[in-house]
Amino acid sequence: MTEQEAGLRARLVAVGVDLVTREGAQALSLREIARRAGVSHGAPRRYFPTHLELLSAIAHEGFAELGAEVADELRGGQGPGDGEEPGSGDDDPRAQLAALARIYVDFALSHRGMYELMFRHDLLESNSLGLRETSLPLFNSFVDLVSRVRPDVRAPDVAGALWANLHGIAQLWGWGSLQLATGADAVEPLVRAALDAHLGPEAR
Repeated sequence: MTEQEAGLRARLVAVGVDLVTREGAQALSLREIARRAGVSHGAPRRYFPTHLELLSAIAHEGFAELGAEVADELRGGQGPGDGEEPGSGDDDPRAQLAALARIYVDFALSHRGMYELMFRHDLLESNSLGLRETSLPLFNSFVDLVSRVRPDVRAPDVAGALWANLHGIAQLWGWGSLQLATGADAVEPLVRAALDAHLGPEAR
């Protein structure tokens, strides 16, 4: 692929990311992405033979952004070459799990279109660009921290249940269902309750 072709491919993906952010996953047609990128409606097919491949490339950007936020938190907020200016600065695995849970739910609520796209079953099943494998480092971070908080359990099971719980909280909060059912005016208490349910109450 030439530099020009790589640039056009990247532009199509960037336009798709912007479109899903502004208008949601339902707006991601090949024709609309091509129009906004300023190319012919057939141009995306040169780089993405199927619609799923283009959607997967866009979703891959979402996983990359979420993964970078998680990695930054696990580093303590220190990027490459940073000085001693930590983020949470907390090596306690329970505190790190709480931080990761907040990051996950916050991402879901602030990137609703992208989040919906990232977990579309057809994209994950097709596994274009290795989307399933792309999501594994995030899950493995949860597993590692759960194993340190709860060495008495099978960590992948508890991490999976916690992930599913956070996913459900994000979805139901985004739809307004949890606010109606619980009377809650903030999502944070629900995230804490999920952590307590799977990890046990936090030591005071």
